[in-house]
Amino acid sequence: MRELVDSWPFWAVYLFFFAGAMARSHATYAVGRGLRSGAGRSRRGRITRTLDGPTLRRAETVMARFGAPLVTLSFLTVGVQTVLNAAAGGLRMPLRRYTPAAIVGSLLWAALYTTAGFALLESIRGAVPWWWALVVAALVGAVFLITRLVRRRLEGAGSGR
Repeated sequence: MRELVDSWPFWAVYLFFFAGAMARSHATYAVGRGLRSGAGRSRRGRITRTLDGPTLRRAETVMARFGAPLVTLSFLTVGVQTVLNAAAGGLRMPLRRYTPAAIVGSLLWAALYTTAGFALLESIRGAVPWWWALVVAALVGAVFLITRLVRRRLEGAGSGR
């Protein structure tokens, strides 16, 4: 498998990651839309309770305020992206607004994983200079800080501040 991925050109790996991000984000949007429309009258068990809990309500509060730009920025976070995409579906954000935001976010996500991810793997294998690992660490740190900021805003919005 490693030889197969190593033989792929950059653009093919980038398109692969982009397509995966688009598929996942739109599937999460659809799940959020479907669960919210059926909440209270269907038996969806644990998934419904999880996606219809306080985390999703906080995400919906922030989503209602910031909308499509928040969808785009969510692709630069870890762990918040899924709940914000589900919140966009649950709030019935029109696809004509959601899809462009998801496209830009998926382009960013694919760029991050194609460049930083592969640079890290190559530096571990010794194929690129060690300082690339520092660049990757800085990018990972930036993603971590953005994630913390978004989570704090979500928590603040949920508490009514």
